[in-house]
Amino acid sequence: MQTHFFANTFAALRSRNFRYFWTGQCISVMGTWIQRTSQTWLVYQMTKSAFLVGLLAACQFLPLLGLTLIAGTLIDRFPKRTLLLITQWGFLVLGALMTLIVYFKVVQYWQILAIALGMGILQSFDTPTRQSFVVELVGKKDLLNGISLNSSIFNLAKIAGPALAGILMVQFGITWCFFINTVSYLAVIFGLARIENIPAVIQTHKRPQMLRDIMAGIHYVLSHSELKLVATMMLIISTLNFNNNVIIPIYAEEVLHAGSQTYANLLSATGIGSLAAAFIMSYLARYGLNRRLYLVVSFGTMLLQSLMLFVRSFWLASVIMILVGFCNMIFLNQSNASFQVGIPHELRGRIMSVYVLLNQGTTPLGSLYVGAVMDLAAGSWGFPACGLLALFLVSVVLLVQRKIIANWIFPAKAK
Repeated sequence: MQTHFFANTFAALRSRNFRYFWTGQCISVMGTWIQRTSQTWLVYQMTKSAFLVGLLAACQFLPLLGLTLIAGTLIDRFPKRTLLLITQWGFLVLGALMTLIVYFKVVQYWQILAIALGMGILQSFDTPTRQSFVVELVGKKDLLNGISLNSSIFNLAKIAGPALAGILMVQFGITWCFFINTVSYLAVIFGLARIENIPAVIQTHKRPQMLRDIMAGIHYVLSHSELKLVATMMLIISTLNFNNNVIIPIYAEEVLHAGSQTYANLLSATGIGSLAAAFIMSYLARYGLNRRLYLVVSFGTMLLQSLMLFVRSFWLASVIMILVGFCNMIFLNQSNASFQVGIPHELRGRIMSVYVLLNQGTTPLGSLYVGAVMDLAAGSWGFPACGLLALFLVSVVLLVQRKIIANWIFPAKAK
């Protein structure tokens, strides 16, 4: 029974190529979370402004809004491993630059924004490439399991990264956070270099027409009613309910009256919930999509964040953050699967670029919104301002699409 459980939970790791990719990403993404945690705290300590913290997050994700769909056309035209090697070397250079300006104590707010913008540009190409690369590494049979295990990387790093960043900032200084992130990119570069026997890129047309390619991916999403509904829910929830990096440092200082370690611990708490959900979804991947669960976790994250208005205890906040992380992970896992299952392979890069646009590209809007709310009201309003607005908007959307929702909840009766 135990062997059967592990065989199903880690099925995608049977692929040698995926093992190299997955291991390298584990190390690299942990470094990324160490930098994100320390960078956000550094900016808040420099500026004492929730809006400027939101602006930092906006700069990091703003390029995804304009470049992700363009990236999708390149992903379908060039080898994905080559694109990933280029982005990883770019991340390494920017990480080294951040390390140097902090080490020599010449860091200024505008410099941090510029580096965040540069990383956002690279991320616009890196993220959809990684998402669409999984099927080439594991095949269609283990795709859902590969998606879940790939998500587990992010969530394992989300636990260990902030926790380690908190220790490093307190014990050794913030410079070490940026240095470790810089070195971590070497792991994924090594893993990519070891991958072999990747399927050749299939050219569907000789002369590239970027606008037509972009519209092909968008048209596919909009012409499939269930996928269109998933995209709409992602647009709302990803914009409003995925702003923990902006909200938590202000919440930790203004509401809990605590420092960097508490901020890092709350970020890690969301990672604990996310990691638990990732492994559960890895095991359940063989059962396919679960629309009822998708709806439950969608409302779960919105309601939990709304309740944070009344929370003044670190331990209660930690429990809620674990539950929020759990709900968010399942929401993204099922959204990702909705975008990947059954789509034409030649459109995969373009369709996944739409997914990444909805998942991360709209983050700047939410970051600026919640940053302004907390500056005008207080840190206690960060989570509920997002949760309540998302709850209203999603309820309206689901009311309009009630026939699809009925089919999701009662599939047999709907037929």
